Amino acid sequence: METPDSGIRTVLVTAPDADAGAELARRLVTARLAACVNVVPGVRSIYRWEGEVREDSEAVLIIKTATSRCEELASRIQELHPYDLPEVLVLATAGGSAPYLAWVEAETRP
Repeated sequence: METPDSGIRTVLVTAPDADAGAELARRLVTARLAACVNVVPGVRSIYRWEGEVREDSEAVLIIKTATSRCEELASRIQELHPYDLPEVLVLATAGGSAPYLAWVEAETRP
């Protein structure tokens, strides 16, 4: 059974810590590229980078935005992010509370 696309995206981004994540979140919301950003501190990331396995404490940003804003959002993250290669994973949101989805759409209009 296929679920219709809501027109809203959830974007996952890691940051070096909660303060850096909060600063990035404020800038994205101020620019109307995101309606809301949750900053989740204390994530433990284990990954391969430059040929070696690394482990770091990070924060995860859970960004809610309109599909139409994703390209500009990803570009702005690349500009502002302290990492050379920031994680930007765009996930389709198949459904949700209609009033909430409408709010996200309204808050991300340029």
